[in-house]
Amino acid sequence: MMRTAFLVTASLVLVSAAPARASAQASTDATPPAAPPTASEALRYPGPCDLGDATCLPPNPAREFRGVWIASVANIDWPSKPGLSPAEAQRELRTLLDRAKSSGLNAVILQVRPSADALYASELEPWSEFLTGQQGRAPSPWWDPLKYAVDEAHRRGIELHAWFNPYRARHPSAKGPLAPSHVANRMGKQVKRYGTHLWMDPGEPAVREHTLKVILDVVRRYDIDGVHLDDYFYPYKERDRQGRTIEFPDADSYSRYRFGGGILSREDWRRENVDNLVQDLYTRIHQEKPWVKFGVSPFGIWRPGFPAQITGFDAYSELYADARKWLREGWVDYFAPQLYWPVLQVGQSYPVLLRWWAEQNAFGRHLWPGNYSSKVGEGTRAAWRTGEIVDQVHATRAEAGASGNIHFSANVFLEDRDSLATRLGRQVYNALALVPPSPWLAVEPQGEPRVDIRRNSAGALSALLTPSGAERPHWWLVQTRVGGGEWRTAVFRGTVREIPISATADRVAVRAVDRASLESPMSVIKLRD
Repeated sequence: MMRTAFLVTASLVLVSAAPARASAQASTDATPPAAPPTASEALRYPGPCDLGDATCLPPNPAREFRGVWIASVANIDWPSKPGLSPAEAQRELRTLLDRAKSSGLNAVILQVRPSADALYASELEPWSEFLTGQQGRAPSPWWDPLKYAVDEAHRRGIELHAWFNPYRARHPSAKGPLAPSHVANRMGKQVKRYGTHLWMDPGEPAVREHTLKVILDVVRRYDIDGVHLDDYFYPYKERDRQGRTIEFPDADSYSRYRFGGGILSREDWRRENVDNLVQDLYTRIHQEKPWVKFGVSPFGIWRPGFPAQITGFDAYSELYADARKWLREGWVDYFAPQLYWPVLQVGQSYPVLLRWWAEQNAFGRHLWPGNYSSKVGEGTRAAWRTGEIVDQVHATRAEAGASGNIHFSANVFLEDRDSLATRLGRQVYNALALVPPSPWLAVEPQGEPRVDIRRNSAGALSALLTPSGAERPHWWLVQTRVGGGEWRTAVFRGTVREIPISATADRVAVRAVDRASLESPMSVIKLRD
């Protein structure tokens, strides 16, 4: 049903379309709320759009998750080296986000806990050596990298997902001593030396509770869009100097489990430990903030032989990651299997694996496969060309069960190897895409916004945006029609209350977007015939 609302002394008309689903990203800073236009400022308009007239209404924007991992471990992507000044680290982060934006991406997945440390202000774990150069040393001058990253990402219309490693306690690339507050010093025997790593024992209930506490602390204090885990659960197997596989040292925790009445084999017990963490995270994140998405990016092969032609590493038996179970049980909001092989590689075929994962998706969660984009132009004989990644994106688009991709990692975009970033931005991701909605999240829907138009003293037009409903919008989706009938789409943070309007625009359509990326009814203003 169409509703209209008129400004006093002006014939501005708001047209309410039927609710639709959408997601959008912000593209400007917040501005203070502006007062509605006075009678002298208000403009006259010819009347409402006819909802049956397709030329009067904007096209639906594309929907696709376009993400990139920003790895902090070993300073892979950011910061480029330990001990940068805050100004240098901030400048590097802004550059990465600018490149993501210009490449057509709409999400970044920032590693904030590489090894029981923090690239954010935490009372639970020490500052990361990869940030400040010494574990436990705070940045000077002080700043909070995660808060800064969230603000800068949202300003550019980009979602920010916080990426955690749940069990790794020390990476081989770390050089300095452990801080007194590090888990290896505070939790003692629950942290094991495994080959070149320190690893928290997933079989220890206190380890799981600590990881949950750390992640929920970030969910509670930061305006992140998602929580993300990668493929590191139990560690990849290491070998001794004689080439023999080193067994993960969890005999004590397994013995206590059996002494307490447990009946599972050691392998099944390990998988149950990981299952419990994944399920607990899904439940408790949504208890804290229902709109924060939870995603996991496991190794791309569940088991060899699934499907029949697939060969290679067995993550089920090697990492004790029953990733198919997590997807089948609906314990994730998005699932990003690392499909790090070429389209035509038969034993690990990208489209074959993608189709198989889509068939396991019983709850219809988002399927956003990971792509080994850093293989492009890597300087070896096995390097890929950009066309391989382009083909993989098109293969994903051809799979009805998938709706986006996540690229590893940010440096290949920054360096624009083999023109990857340029080609994606101009040819593949050239049209704005909105992050797909998550209708299963329990989020208060947005009502139809009020939109007022006014002209300032310099003659420039702007739209004043007033939300309706109990919660402020997460984003505004704004579409304007300019000369020649071309519609242009932009997104703004939900805190924005005034946006500029092109002098050549003859239509303006505005929708509020909630934290689950669902659209409000649309307000359409006809500025001129």
